[in-house]
Amino acid sequence: MKIKTVPVVSETRAESLRRSLEQQIVRGELRPGDRLDEVELAERFNVSRTPVREALHALAAAGLIEMRSRQGATVSTVSISMLLEMFQIMAELEGLCASFAARRANAAQRRNLQAIHERLVRVIQDDEPEAFYEVNREFHEAIYDASNSEFIAEQTLALRNRVSPYRRYVTFLPGRMTATLDEHERVLNAILAADSAGAQAAMRDHVTLLGDNLTDFIAAIPPSVLKTA
Repeated sequence: MKIKTVPVVSETRAESLRRSLEQQIVRGELRPGDRLDEVELAERFNVSRTPVREALHALAAAGLIEMRSRQGATVSTVSISMLLEMFQIMAELEGLCASFAARRANAAQRRNLQAIHERLVRVIQDDEPEAFYEVNREFHEAIYDASNSEFIAEQTLALRNRVSPYRRYVTFLPGRMTATLDEHERVLNAILAADSAGAQAAMRDHVTLLGDNLTDFIAAIPPSVLKTA
């Protein structure tokens, strides 16, 4: 099973635009609160405003942007309380994916997880934070794939995309990349050992924000990207 396997060649202009904007939001190129102007987007992507509107409506349905009659479209913002709830749900969903992966991953999926983990080690050694963020994302999505549960994988990825603009602030906290590597290794070892309960617990602990990690995360988020009311 692969997540989002629709060939690019079959995409309409609206679908291609939606995918491009989604990637920019997930990668932090578009920040929470940023305005998305229909005219500017149509000019930048060399399309009419119809596919722009279709793309924006699709992104709004996925919770990635907000559309208001007078303010237009903006990248979604969330409050601290909602963000923490989303991380709690993420911990449960990702734990479930890891549990299923330990039970269901085939040989190729296990090799892929090992290869991605080895790449993560190398980018830490090379001190490349942006590359680390991308490889870290690949590791998590490879676990969704290895769960061999299409519905759970899609729901987990959708929520991860929603929290991604904020999740970056966790990744770049001092010492967090090294800690992530250790936590990934525990998850990986449990999956390779077919330890379903161990994989679930290790992944849940990895994603859950507690204690100093939680307070540091909250302090690292600029107030400008949070919803205040």
